Amino acid sequence: MARPSLLDRLPTTSPAVMHRLAIAAVVAQAGIAVTGSVVRVTGSGLGCPTWPQCFPGSLVPVAHPEIAALTQWVEFGNRLLTFLVVFVAGLCLLAALGTRPRRRRLTLLAAAMPIGVVAQAVIGGVTVLTGLAWWTVAVHFLASMVLVWLAVQLVAASTEGSGPPRPLVPPAVRGLVAASTAVLVALLVAGTLVTSAGPHAGDAATPRLDLGVPGLAQLHADLLFGYLGLLVGLGFALHAVAAPVALRRRFAVLIAVVLAQGALGGIQYALGVPEILVSLHVLGAAIVTAAAAAVWAATVERPHVEPAAAAPAPELADAGADRA
Repeated sequence: MARPSLLDRLPTTSPAVMHRLAIAAVVAQAGIAVTGSVVRVTGSGLGCPTWPQCFPGSLVPVAHPEIAALTQWVEFGNRLLTFLVVFVAGLCLLAALGTRPRRRRLTLLAAAMPIGVVAQAVIGGVTVLTGLAWWTVAVHFLASMVLVWLAVQLVAASTEGSGPPRPLVPPAVRGLVAASTAVLVALLVAGTLVTSAGPHAGDAATPRLDLGVPGLAQLHADLLFGYLGLLVGLGFALHAVAAPVALRRRFAVLIAVVLAQGALGGIQYALGVPEILVSLHVLGAAIVTAAAAAVWAATVERPHVEPAAAAPAPELADAGADRA
């Protein structure tokens, strides 16, 4: 008898455990983006001026005449949180490999978590080594939003079956969801441009994007209105096709968080971009991304498929025939 492979020896993962770990991945990916914004608004982006070490020859903060201890520990604390995200991501992958039967989509989404964290670590290193160049900070944030999106898909995959995907709404409605998602991507990119030209660079000496903040903020607002317009159309479409209740509930949550995020952005701009509202706006962006991802996931279902009954062994079948 062939010995079971190393993967087959993993403890079997229950659907409940997989689901909880996937939710933890969403929280971890969103959380590291928020703590990254705290680093930026406190001017601590170069508190650890080297990477992967904090200072040359030291992994941890050390006394320095030109860099305050608090600044160092804020940046170093954000780096330490990366290990927690890595831990959660690794558990997600191990849990997905331990599901029975093992599902390819679930495994791929779970594998995206640690791979994404490694990619984020590299991007973070480039960000430090380039002196917080605005475009590296923007890529760092956008990568976090991609990982939040994938983590929400992992949550959905944790409870679905292995059957083929079955659309729950007509193709035209799914196309509208896809179009709104594309506008959301543009909205997030525009938000990073506003931030890149704004006052919170992460370090006082960091050059900013040489474009006017008012014009970029207007572009950001215009895309928000366009996104809301598409969502209104999507709402009417979901009602017209009698979409499942779960999908309509997720859509209602998306509308609520987008309106709250838009209001927060307007207040933030009117008050001169105070630090606390910047971090809350980053949290809002992660929540909007998660809500939009949940709507996307709810447009299809993958039913559970019962495993086929094993055929009797030939010798047992022959013995049964003899008794008959």
